[in-house]
Amino acid sequence: MNNEKKIEKFSPATDIVESEQGFYMYVDLPGVSKEALAIDLDENNLIIAGKAAATLGEDEKFIDQEFCEGEYTRRFTIADVVDRENIKANLKNGVLELFLPKMPEVQPRKIQITSE
Repeated sequence: MNNEKKIEKFSPATDIVESEQGFYMYVDLPGVSKEALAIDLDENNLIIAGKAAATLGEDEKFIDQEFCEGEYTRRFTIADVVDRENIKANLKNGVLELFLPKMPEVQPRKIQITSE
């Protein structure tokens, strides 16, 4: 009998929202801790990878388990308008929020009117 745990592979659900300042990405990563999450930017490729693990306390054991260990991977192509040096990431309650700001020269701005 094989007692190896099967590790599932997942492509996490993602929402992308555009604002005047940039792009917000919301990536569902249930069971992934900050330590088990990697976000890499390679040229125009943004790669998100994480491992989810079910955790138990010392004196606990599973009676039934529907949540399994798994690996999340998602890859995105980033537009040239994104300011790569100022991307921000926050992981809270199983949701990764990324903010990809637009370069200052592509953000909308008001044009000042002067009179002569």
